[in-house]
Amino acid sequence: MTASSVLQSAMRDDPGAVIEDVARQHGVTPRDVIEALPEEMRRIKSGEHFVAAMQDIAGWGEVTLIVHTDDGIFEVTGPLPPGEIGRGYFNLMQPKGLHGHLRHERCGGIAFVERPFMGKASAFVAFLNRDGGIMFKVFVGRDETRALRADQLAAFRKLAAA
Repeated sequence: MTASSVLQSAMRDDPGAVIEDVARQHGVTPRDVIEALPEEMRRIKSGEHFVAAMQDIAGWGEVTLIVHTDDGIFEVTGPLPPGEIGRGYFNLMQPKGLHGHLRHERCGGIAFVERPFMGKASAFVAFLNRDGGIMFKVFVGRDETRALRADQLAAFRKLAAA
């Protein structure tokens, strides 16, 4: 078996595995892991759509943004603020809560992933850097029953198909 087919088999057998952990275990990038998911669970678009995707997500309401590093997992739940390009960054325009400056030109792809995770349906947008790493992920929110919010899931699927 090739390394690629081993990875595809692993992701077919456990599509809910933590992407960053699988990448580390197999010595590949997180993008490689996402690409190894069954085709019906993922769609990847060009990074040139970064700004449009971020502006669209800013209208979804409360989502969870996750940054996963080797040293921690940071989560922020709330609406994603709108942003604009200035001084070489995509600037999240909000004085409090989530704000910052993103190197949008380093975005090498945008992955739309729908898969089971910890026994529940999950949907997220992963912004991938040029090196195959994940810049950050934005997860579709959940309602009071912990189900994916139908309005956001529809917006997620519309953006993935656009």
